[in-house]
Amino acid sequence: MAEQTHVLFVEDDDVIREATQLALERDGFAVTAMPDGLSGLEAFRADRPDIALLDVMVPGLDGVSLCRRIRDESTVPVIMLSARADSIDIVLGLEAGADDYVTKPFDGAVLVARIRAVLRRFGHASGGAGAGEGAAPVEGGVLVFGELEVDTEGMEVTRGGTPVALTPTEMRLLLEFSSAPGTVLSRDKLLERVWDYGWGGDTRVVDVHVQRLRTKIGQDRIETVRGFGYKLKA
Repeated sequence: MAEQTHVLFVEDDDVIREATQLALERDGFAVTAMPDGLSGLEAFRADRPDIALLDVMVPGLDGVSLCRRIRDESTVPVIMLSARADSIDIVLGLEAGADDYVTKPFDGAVLVARIRAVLRRFGHASGGAGAGEGAAPVEGGVLVFGELEVDTEGMEVTRGGTPVALTPTEMRLLLEFSSAPGTVLSRDKLLERVWDYGWGGDTRVVDVHVQRLRTKIGQDRIETVRGFGYKLKA
């Protein structure tokens, strides 16, 4: 029997927490549900879950701060839950290191689909990207873009010889860019390839992750093409 995927779920609303836990358990997930950020952090450190679902507005330690704490210690995938689609908290959560978000109220089937999409990305971090045309290949599957080196087999990145720590989502994003340097990739295409969205998604997820990636590999390495998307400078 396959090992269950362990979900940490932090939500202060008793009804939502209990109903969502039951729904996830019916879909085969093992769930640890906590009512506040501090107990959520303790559970994360004790249990090391496979994925974390964090409501933005929880007492003690809010969801954004909890995400930041988790990201300091781990690259485990994080999905933020927010009550408003236009909330600044969504962007703050993504900037803190979250990989995706779901707006409340949410349909249980949609939440499960998003969880599974994130887990597929993390389980196959190299999927969909190969040796890029326009990059200078080096023995061992390493692509070179100036001082930036991307090891597509070892899933490692260096900049000027210094290792660059990327989350799995950031790595997948960089692999998409490095597989087609100089080619403009639209936000919708990146949502499809990196976030595994078979439906329309919020392009803020792409924009925030591109900005996070830029801070790590160089602000001028990824160029914005207004009205179209982004491209990696070869």
